[in-house]
This record gives sequence, C-alpha cells and structure tokens, in this order.
Amino acid sequence: MFIIDQVEGTDISRSDAFSQFADRRSRGEVIVPPTMLSKEERRHHIRQTMREDHQFRIHNRPEGAQAKFDKLAKSAFKFFRGTALLYYRDYAGTDGHLPTVLTIGDVHPENFGVMPNADGTPFFGANDFDEAHFAPYTWDVKRGAVGFYIVAKENGLSKKKRRKVVKSFVKGYIEGLVEFARDDREKWHQYRIDNSPKMIKELLESARSERKEFLEEMIDIEKGEFIPTDEIVPRSRDVKKFQKIIDKYSKDNGLTENGKAGHFKVKDVAIKKDSGTASLGLDRYFVLIDGPTDDNVDDVVLEIKQARKSALYGLVPDSSIESEGEADRIVESHDIHLVAGDPYYGNITIDDQSFLIKERSPFKDGVDVDDLDYDGLKEYARICGKTLSQTHARSDEDTGVMEGDAEKRILATIQPDLFIADVTRFAKAAAKRIYGDYKLFKEDHAMGAFNFVSSE
Repeated sequence: MFIIDQVEGTDISRSDAFSQFADRRSRGEVIVPPTMLSKEERRHHIRQTMREDHQFRIHNRPEGAQAKFDKLAKSAFKFFRGTALLYYRDYAGTDGHLPTVLTIGDVHPENFGVMPNADGTPFFGANDFDEAHFAPYTWDVKRGAVGFYIVAKENGLSKKKRRKVVKSFVKGYIEGLVEFARDDREKWHQYRIDNSPKMIKELLESARSERKEFLEEMIDIEKGEFIPTDEIVPRSRDVKKFQKIIDKYSKDNGLTENGKAGHFKVKDVAIKKDSGTASLGLDRYFVLIDGPTDDNVDDVVLEIKQARKSALYGLVPDSSIESEGEADRIVESHDIHLVAGDPYYGNITIDDQSFLIKERSPFKDGVDVDDLDYDGLKEYARICGKTLSQTHARSDEDTGVMEGDAEKRILATIQPDLFIADVTRFAKAAAKRIYGDYKLFKEDHAMGAFNFVSSE
C-alpha cells in the first residue's frame, strides 16, 4: 500500500474565508452563497469542501478517509449524514435574528437512540453531540426536517407523505416546547420504559441485555482481553500508556471510585475500526477497565474517540461563543442536553489531540428507520421532535447557557402554522439540492476524485 500524493493547492483551508462570509452575510450584505453556483462550480465546491473537511484523515489515515467516501457513495442518506460541513456552508450566517441555543448540530433520524443514564437505566434521547455548537435553534430543526424528508423518500414514500412526516417532526418540536414552558419538565424528564410511547418502550425493552452477554461478544471475560475481529484489533502492549490516560481522565472529570479501589484499572486496549458514517477515519479505541466489584461481569468498556471541530464552527451568525476545546464542547453538550446521562462521559488529551471518552454500553440501540412504514415514520418523527425540544429547553439559565427560559424565548418567535410550513418547504428544497450534490459526488467518486490509497 502507498499513499497517492495530492495537489495541496486544491485542498487549502477555507475556514477563515467562510467565517468572513458568514459574518458579512449575517450583516445583510449581498453576496453569492454556494447555493447559487452553477452546476460545474457546485461540483468543484463539493469536491473541495469534502477534501478540506477530511484533510486530517487524508494525511493521517488515508485508508480511513477513503473508506468513508466509499460509504458516502452508497446512499443519499449516508451522504447527507457524512457531509455536515457541505450542508452548513449553504446556510452560513442565516437566522441570526432568532434565539441562540447549544444545538446538537447534526440532527437526523439515526442520531437518537438508547443510552444508559447515571443509574445504569436505559433511556431514549439524542445520542451524538460531535457537531454541537451555539447556533440559532432553527439550525437543528431544519437539519432534522431534511433528514426525515430524505429517509421518507428513501423509504419510497410519496411527496405528500414526505411532507407529512416532516410536519410531524416540527409539530412534535413545538408540542414539546409548549409542555416544557408549562411545567419545566425539561429539568428531569427522560424517556424510560415506564413512561415512553409504545414505539420507544418496545425499543427500550429490546435494547436491554445482560452485561455478560454484551461483554462476551468482544471480551474473553476470564482472561480480561479483547477478542480480535475485523473491527477490533487488540493493543495489549499499550495498557500502561492508557492506564496513565485513564488515571488522568478519572481525576480531571471528577469521577469517583465506587466499590473496590481497582475501579479504573486498565485490563486491555484495542483499536476500533469502521465506526460511524461521520467519524470514519478518526482514531478510536476501546479500553477495558475493571468494574466496581470483584466480578469480571461488571467490567466496563470505555470508547475513546478523537474529537474535531464542529461543522458549524465559523458559520453561525454569532461566532463569539466558543468552548475551550473540541472534546470539552462535546462533553458540555452531553451534560446540558441530557438529564443524568452517561456517568463515564468525559474528555482527555492524547499526544496533543482532543479525545472524547464514554461507556460502550450494552443498551446502545436505535430505531431502524429503513423498516418503518409511513405511520411508523411519522410517529417516530414526532417523538424525535419532542426529544429535540428538550435539548433546546435546557439551553437556558438552568444550565448556565442563557438568561431566562429558552423554551419561552423560542416560542415567542414561532407562529405554529407558518413555522411548520416554512420548515417543510425548506426541507423539500434542501433535500432536492442534496440529491443533486449526491449525484455530482458519485460521478466524481467513480472517476477517482476521492482515491487516496493504491493497492499496487
């Protein structure tokens, strides 16, 4: 295997240029956004943006970068999921007159799922905060709406039914805000088995599994070692290195040792390959630590994933609000958006790179949107809309993000029928452009524009 040299001149960073573009556009200056480019100009914009977005991966893990591009070529929805920077550059500086919240940044139907809470109980909520950033609340609502429109189309639904699925998502969002404005339930509400809609209750029940069964899929429990597979590559020689990392992580993130003193003792380390559409090509590790008791069955697998800048960085109307670091930003989002979430959620710096740490939970599961019919997708969209509204409602003085009640400030800017109609039209138009971009990308991909590794 050798790396194919790239022409550096075509891959220069345009972060500063787009930051200035966003600032100028937010001030009302008349300029030409990427959405108004000619077809051929748009093709080059797509190619350049995607190469730029993956420069770190291309130069450090070219095989991972190429694997991601190959995956993006498989479907329009995968393309949408993995091209957040391309998507947000189309809307740089927009909606600056609306309330700012800590957005999730990458809302779509598959970024909701089952997780463990602080008590180890499974609950349903938003589960991916890699792109979290301060932005107008509409940025989350609109991206979520586009995601549901694309899934509805991929599932073969008519245009009319696609629009109804999107409307259900937006209605759910508004309904949630109204409920939280009434009684402040956003401070404590969780979708658990005892209080969830039927669809989510069934998901939570199916997600429950014994920790032993979960561990046995990847761990030799008696030896305390990872089992090698195509996706898991043991690195036992790195145990001492990661012990120092875990010691610092547990101290810096204020994690307490419950039970025996050996908790957080590293037993084995592995490299995790081929995870996540947006994260392919970024370093990811599994670390097996001793559990809080003497029983090996309660051992914990920590997932350590490299963090990077949010796709929203430099594109939002007000870029003055930033977190200290990339993993810090993601952890802050997790703590604000979720009520009593994963107790192991934290961050650490390894070799000057920012990494996120969380538990690889037995409860990890999500709705298979490919299997949902029209009624099921519409109901799921409504639930996800309500779930999103809670994350926004928590972006206020209760969590230190802004003064006052976020849900009331947001509702003050919404005329329901008009808002639903506006977002539905937006989703349809954005999806049409994304399908056009996907076609251009597939043509470039087939011609080798995103080949970075040769097998010769």
